[in-house]
Order: sequence, then C-alpha cells, then structure tokens
Amino acid sequence: MAKQISIITFTGRLGNLIGYRRNGKHFLRSMPSYVRQTAATRRAAQRFGMASKKGALIRSAFSGRLDAGCDSGHINRLTSALIPATGNNIRSITGFRFNRHTGTDRFLIHAPRLSHDGILYISPQALPAYKGIDSLEIKVIAARIDFATHQVVGTESAVLIVKTGEDFKGAACNVDVPGKGTLIVVLQVRGIQDHVPSCNTKYFAADIIAAEPPQPLPEVPHKQICSELPPLKLQSEKIPAAASVQLLLPVIQRE
Repeated sequence: MAKQISIITFTGRLGNLIGYRRNGKHFLRSMPSYVRQTAATRRAAQRFGMASKKGALIRSAFSGRLDAGCDSGHINRLTSALIPATGNNIRSITGFRFNRHTGTDRFLIHAPRLSHDGILYISPQALPAYKGIDSLEIKVIAARIDFATHQVVGTESAVLIVKTGEDFKGAACNVDVPGKGTLIVVLQVRGIQDHVPSCNTKYFAADIIAAEPPQPLPEVPHKQICSELPPLKLQSEKIPAAASVQLLLPVIQRE
C-alpha cells in the first residue's frame, strides 16, 4: 500500500495501479497479476451478469410508463429477483415491487388474474376508504421483451379511475402485446385526492403481477366474469408500431 502525495490524486484504475481513498487520504495498490476463480464463482458471476442485463431491459421497458419514483434499492432488488431467472424461470419475478414500501394488495383485496388468451381480469370487489384519498388510479402496463435479442418489442398501457369506499364492478384488459418474447405485466395503483396524485409512498404501488415466457399462458376460468365491466382507457402516450393494436377488448368497446 502506497500513499499518494502528489497535488493531483485519483481513484480507480490507471495502468496496473489502482487508486483509492481511505479515511480522507489517497493510496495506491498494484493490480493482482492473477485472479483465482473457482468454477462456482465463475458461474455466480455469469448468473449475476445475465440478471443485470435482464433487469436493465425490464427497467427500460417500464421506466417511461411508471408515474412515480421507485425506491432507491429497486435496481439491486430486481437483479437479485432475476438471478433464478437465468435458468429460464422468469416467473420468479412475479410479485416484485418497484416500491418496496407498498404493494397493490393494499388497494385490491382480490389479485388480478391473467387468462390463457392474454386478458387481465380485475375482479369486482369493495374498495377500502382512505383518509385524504377520494379515488384510485389503476394502471396496467404490459411489455413484450425479447431477452434473446436484448430488445423491448413493445409496450402498452391503459388506465382507469375508481372511487374509494365504494363497490368496484371489475374490469378487463387485453395485455397480449404483439411480437415474440416474454410478456411482463405491471399493475400500478396511485391514490388521488381532488384529481391530484398523492406524494405519499404508502399510496403508490407498482408490482409485477405476471411474467410469462413465450409459450401458451395457463388457462384461467372466466365464464362468470361480469358482462358489464368498464374499459380501461387508452392513454395518449405513443405506442411503438409493433404494439399499435387496440389494448381494450372489442366486446367492452361495444357496451
């Protein structure tokens, strides 16, 4: 360990030297000529690298559609959740919270269900009343991501405003974004007061509620779904050409 005594100090790598700071002073050390890695550490490094790349793709797909800031640790938490997905278990990220302080189950007692044909159903239910919140903004964001080519194929979103403290009749939304790749669906819920979103993190949730690889989705019975479900309105955001189809069910549009 050597101390830096020049006027100009540095941190980081410079040739075969590494500069670093400790207790307000700058030091130097030489790079090791050989780094010994076991087979297990190499595999762990590979898994971490793959998870980091997948996490970056997911964040890029949803960052422009989420309406509130994520918590400061969401990048590392998402990478950790994706490490099992390097073995093609992408469903392991289902339930991930972009805001660790609050989940969508705080607002919706009955979790949404995804059918085999790509329809997301939000069941009828009684919505709790909250002090200082008169309505909820429910937003569905769906993205098709091709991890093999490292591309976001398309992203779509739809939104619905509902009153708190009242019975919610339910809703349905087509989230089957066209194209090849993994389908990831995020449900965002924000508390609203007098048409203004709350800045309190306990009134904002954004969870990954579905992550389906490019294969047929598991069938979910939906014969008893209410025939008068309100549509989730398309947002005015620009949608990529690969995902320009209507997000809402035609049967809902005719109601």
